[in-house]
Order: sequence, then structure tokens, then C-alpha cells
Amino acid sequence: MSGFGVTITIRRATAADVDPIVAMLADDPLGATREKPGDPAYLKAFEVIDADPHQFLAVADAGGEVVGTLQLTFTSGLSRLGMTRATVEAVRVRSDQRGSGLGERLVRWAIDEARARGCGLVQLTTDASRVDAHRFYERLGFTASHVGMKLSL
Repeated sequence: MSGFGVTITIRRATAADVDPIVAMLADDPLGATREKPGDPAYLKAFEVIDADPHQFLAVADAGGEVVGTLQLTFTSGLSRLGMTRATVEAVRVRSDQRGSGLGERLVRWAIDEARARGCGLVQLTTDASRVDAHRFYERLGFTASHVGMKLSL
């Protein structure tokens, strides 16, 4: 896929990618209220994620510029005959790349990666207010099969 006249590749994030990832997390109405770009907590969190073999923080890279991201978590479980699940989180596309198909490419990459790692299910949650995101995920084959709940600590 091309953007800026260069090919976009999906790769594992590095520490140098943390600031542009956080900028994308903060660049929407929900993220603007909960993210604090520049806070050193993000780099600490990245170090934990990067050290965990069950985590893959991915970025879409256009000639050295981070233009998209998602996090993929692999969870082993006993149910469903010991099935491993992949959870997709924090899917973001930089504002100047939205509508280009990059979000779909990222999610399809995550599905392929989950399949390659032997997962039997890909799951995600999306905020109830993100109606456009719901349609996007449904178009990619996801179904609203469960009710998600959270407890803030």
C-alpha cells in the first residue's frame, strides 16, 4: 500500500515510535480526554509490552513515518479446547491517512497474524459511542456477540 509516494509496511513498534503512537491515541474526542502526550509513563508501558512475547504493538510505517497502529494480544485459555485468542486493541490511523484503507489493512494484518500464530478467534472491543467503528468492524466480519464491561480501578 502506498502513501506519501512510499510503500506502507506493518512492523513491530520500537521505542522511537511511542510518541507518534500516543499522538494518534490522543487525536480523537475520547483520546483527547484521557491521553497525556509526553508523559514518561508511555515509554515504561512500551517496555513492558515489548518484553512480553504475547504482545505485538504494530505500526504502519510510511517511509519512516508512523501513520497507523494497533496492539495485538495473544491469550491462552482452557475453554474451547484450549483455544488461543487474539485481542485487537487501540487501532488508530493518523488523521491525514483516514479513509485510505489503512485501517482495514491493519485489521486484516492482525487477523492474518492471529491465524499464523494458531489462534481460533480474534476479538476486540470498541467504545459504545464509536458508531462508525462498529460499522467498520462489522464490514470486516466481526459480530457484536458479547457485552463488554469495565471496572475502573
